[in-house]
This record gives sequence, structure tokens and C-alpha cells, in this order.
Amino acid sequence: MKWVTRERPKIDRVACPWLIARFIDKEAEFLFVPPADVARVALETGAVPYDVEGVELSHEGPLCSFDAFITKYHLEDQSLAALARIVRGADTDKLETAPQCAGLLAVSLGLSRLFNDDHEQLRHGFVVYDALYAWLRESRDERHSWNPQRQLDAGAFDADLHANSPGTGFV
Repeated sequence: MKWVTRERPKIDRVACPWLIARFIDKEAEFLFVPPADVARVALETGAVPYDVEGVELSHEGPLCSFDAFITKYHLEDQSLAALARIVRGADTDKLETAPQCAGLLAVSLGLSRLFNDDHEQLRHGFVVYDALYAWLRESRDERHSWNPQRQLDAGAFDADLHANSPGTGFV
């Protein structure tokens, strides 16, 4: 199936294709066109328009297009619901919605500066959403912090390494 939206995707217009490709339509083809051409291209190609005014799969009130997809396709997954909050906060400039919103916004804007090709940007953006979804599913309670004990353990490791090194110059 074909899906069409505005060119130069950012938060919601990367999150929605990720959601489509991962949970709705494994054979999805994404079209990115100038905003004024979305309706025409949708009619000509039979593509489903999203994240544009006046279509079913778009913003409604405080919710963004990602939310509309989750509702329409009955995607009941706590991790997707949590991801929707992050996407919504980043996409609607409500960065206080979840601690990750500002980071997603920063990464999304950075990706848009790195890639001129929308599909290339989408490919890299999918990695971001895959990582966020994996974190939400499997490791959201995991913490990472500096551990002074690691310093002591690393020192012992370095001493052993030096003692057993054949003199490669890499220690």
C-alpha cells in the first residue's frame, strides 16, 4: 500500500512510517511531496494521506498523527502508548510530557539537517524509533551512572593487562 505526506519529515512524519512499516503494512511505500500536492497525489496514486489537515490520520486536538494510527489500527501495546506520549510531546512542543521528548526533538531536527533525501532520513530515523521502542519494551528501568567501583576495577584490569602485554604499544 502507498502512504503519502508532506516532504521533509520530522518527528510525527518519521514516527508514523515507522509504525506503519513495523505494525500495519510490511510492504508500505512512502511518498513525500510538497504540502500542496498531498491530496492530488493521494487521488492519483490511491495512497493514504496522513499528517496533513483534513484527513483521518492526522492531528486531532492535543493528539498527533501517531496517536491516530494507534487508535485506527487498534494497536494495544503499553510500549507503543508510551512511545506515543514521547512523539506527541516532541511533535507538539510539549516537551514536559515525557523526559525523552526533548531528546527526540533534538535527534529529529538533527537528522533533518543531515539528509536531503527524505527516504534516507526515514531509514536512519527508523533506527531511532526501533531503539526507543526496544528501550520502552525491555530496559526502561535500567539505569546507567558513573560507578567509582568501576574505576578501581578498571585499574586492576589495566595492571593485569600491562603485566601480560607482549609490548604491542596498545596499552
